[in-house]
Amino acid sequence: MNQEVKKAILGDGIISGYLSIFFSLLSLGAVVCFLFPEYLTTAEFRINYPIHIFRWMIFAGLLFSFLFAFLSLLLSKKAKFAFIGMTVSVAAIILGGSNIEVESFDQGAFSISLDWLVLEILALSLIFIPLELFFPKRENQSKFHPEWRTDLIYLFKAQLLIQYTAVAVKMPAEIFFSDLGMNEIQNLVSGLPFIVQLFLAMLVADLFQYFIHRLFHVNSFMWRFHSIHHSIRYVDWIAGSRLHLVDILITRSFSYIPLYVLGFSNDVFYFYVVIVALQAVTAHANARIPFGLLKYVFVTPQYHHWHHSKAKETHNKNFAIHFPFIDKMFGTYHLPLDDWPKEMGLEDETFPKGYLRQQIYPFFTDPRTSTPTDQSLR
Repeated sequence: MNQEVKKAILGDGIISGYLSIFFSLLSLGAVVCFLFPEYLTTAEFRINYPIHIFRWMIFAGLLFSFLFAFLSLLLSKKAKFAFIGMTVSVAAIILGGSNIEVESFDQGAFSISLDWLVLEILALSLIFIPLELFFPKRENQSKFHPEWRTDLIYLFKAQLLIQYTAVAVKMPAEIFFSDLGMNEIQNLVSGLPFIVQLFLAMLVADLFQYFIHRLFHVNSFMWRFHSIHHSIRYVDWIAGSRLHLVDILITRSFSYIPLYVLGFSNDVFYFYVVIVALQAVTAHANARIPFGLLKYVFVTPQYHHWHHSKAKETHNKNFAIHFPFIDKMFGTYHLPLDDWPKEMGLEDETFPKGYLRQQIYPFFTDPRTSTPTDQSLR
């Protein structure tokens, strides 16, 4: 695999081959959503996008898949990546492609937001793949580092759980917090203009997220789970989703529940879900995006990359995910002008390779005190 990683550079056809497969799988996933909407789409999110946008996304995914497959055939002597991409795309077209019809259906008792996941991953890909390919901050960082396949699994899981947790916490929030006597506050909040509500939602969520994020750092048992995220040595838009299941569920619940309790409108809430997904990816991107003075207002890649720095003095800095001034308020702000951290990850802690191992590892092992005998765990 290391040889393959070294070859994955612009102009050799490998990157375009992988991109062909990537876009073909997203397109196929979107078509399958049309085939089984009662199980693979969620009503709460389905009402937030026009169906024609979904069709255009399928068309765009198939188009990019064939374009990258053709480019891979031109640049590479190996046709396997292009062949896989074209085969999956043809399967999506045979199943209906962008013209597939959706018949009337009853919502299933249980469903997953695969439609929203596909839309989100495709949109993020169209933004961040070109940014990291043509405007990378760390130009010597491989586009396909040794753990990119594991991180791709994390990306799909994390983005799916951002939406699923939003729906899952709604019912318990309404049950357990309905008798708090906050009707006046809820009516006041829900009556505010959309943009004001959105700003307040980001602020409230970031405050709650800040404290649970900080707790993950200072509590030794919780750190076991969060340290998986900080084990990233090649920080990019995909690797930023390397989060343990426990970490995601706790963090997202503590961010979402206050928004339900305070009475933010559904439109604001679901728009915020999109923002937090986009912000989480942006903060980890390996891209030199010129934010200018906005880097002092919003969390940027430079700001959050310091949180992932290998330098121990920055490990407990920059906990906010939206607004840096929250770190300023609590003494955890770190942004040295235009400097970026030189190395990422953790120096003295060891972690297993592979998604399943990393999910099991924190329950039984403290990475700060363990030295695995199996060298594959390093």
